[in-house]
Amino acid sequence: LLVGAPYETNGHHQTGDVYKCPLGKRSNGSCSKLNLGRISLTNVAERKDKMRLGMTLTTNPKDNSFVVCGPLWSYECGSSYYSTGICSRVNASFKFSKTIAPAFQRCETYMDIVIVLDGSNSIYPWTEVQAFLINILQKFYIGPGQIQVGVVQYGEKVVHEFHLNDYKSVEEVVKRASNIHQRGGEETNTALGINVARSEAFKRGARRGAKKVMIVITDGESHDSPDLQQAIEDSEKDGITRYAIAVLGYYNRRGINPEAFLNEIKYIASDPDDKHFFKVTDESALKDIVDALGDRIFSLEGTSKNGTAFGLQMSQAGFSSHFVEDGILVGAPGAYDWNGAVLKETRQGKVVPPKSSYSQEFPEELKNHGAYLGYTVTSVVSARNGRLYVAGAPRFNHTGKVIIFTLKNTGNLTILHSLKGQQIGSYYGSEISPVDIDGDGVTDNLLVAAPMFFSGGWEKGKVYIYRVTELV
Repeated sequence: LLVGAPYETNGHHQTGDVYKCPLGKRSNGSCSKLNLGRISLTNVAERKDKMRLGMTLTTNPKDNSFVVCGPLWSYECGSSYYSTGICSRVNASFKFSKTIAPAFQRCETYMDIVIVLDGSNSIYPWTEVQAFLINILQKFYIGPGQIQVGVVQYGEKVVHEFHLNDYKSVEEVVKRASNIHQRGGEETNTALGINVARSEAFKRGARRGAKKVMIVITDGESHDSPDLQQAIEDSEKDGITRYAIAVLGYYNRRGINPEAFLNEIKYIASDPDDKHFFKVTDESALKDIVDALGDRIFSLEGTSKNGTAFGLQMSQAGFSSHFVEDGILVGAPGAYDWNGAVLKETRQGKVVPPKSSYSQEFPEELKNHGAYLGYTVTSVVSARNGRLYVAGAPRFNHTGKVIIFTLKNTGNLTILHSLKGQQIGSYYGSEISPVDIDGDGVTDNLLVAAPMFFSGGWEKGKVYIYRVTELV
């Protein structure tokens, strides 16, 4: 017997857990904890405290595996925490086998940033450049699953001050940056600096799928300008977004026209220039662009083409779960502004239907009501249509709703039928259960609970019984 204990403590955190309790004549009635609350996702700044692991437990009778969920599992993205929820699949030997997190998405701040710093003799005073470096680093969300930073300094030669994966926190990076000394050099080989950053710095500790960002800071025209075109073309091919900062101190101190220099820096910067190019009057003015540069870098936040990127952050996936032939259905009542969704995890990966799939039964004008679709999920077997999925939305239009639908592994969700609650606040659809009375493998009835149904002056609750043959 598996027993969920969502308030169970593991170490310093109230993660929740699962107990296994042997049944039978030889058992002494003692249960043992499986310590599933200790399992962590790598490369993610996760928050496991009060994740409520064990709130949902679903067993698979075919192989005796089970899935346990913690719908309040969260992770850090920038200054926000996203409660996407997480589940663990455990095999028949009670060993963890797989993490299921269909609502989890990489942070918008999942970036590898390399700063290319001109340290040639003409940069003066160096303390202002160092102060800028520290200030911009303090704006970055450095940590697992977020930003990594590396720094290269160049003049005649290029030196790796530190690599992308050397430091894991803002404090560590700032401490190291405060000890970077000016290397000097008679020449400013900017093309070489960019090329070494592209070909070496982005290879050492870079992470697959992370956005690549390069920040180039220089105070003069390059001595290797014939090589710039190739360096920029190669950076484009590698998908590196480049921010370029022109420091005009040397030009202003000597009364030199900076036009050629500014054109070169604009060429280095990614298009459009108004988003990626900066100029400052001298080294001391670098501090004035810290906020603007940080804001522009973080405006790189990506939205996926199917529009799901900003709809799943508060999904609480795993609030309900249900095994099907080729995977597991996961209810996500917090998705899409708490209208909810049903997600699926298969061996091939996660299946996330677009928000538009639900618009037929969950119109946009009712979105502020918070339907909580996915509060419960199950399936029925129809004689005509085979396996069909069922999900409850107990807060839909205040009266509740249940939908019967198909979900292809391409993400194509089609609603075939809906059932509506009758009474405001009855929580119709908060629990649903299929019944196969004659054991022939075909579902005969679908039970839908409305536990807060009010009648005769009492909140007595009610169960609705539907014949599946009349529905689908």
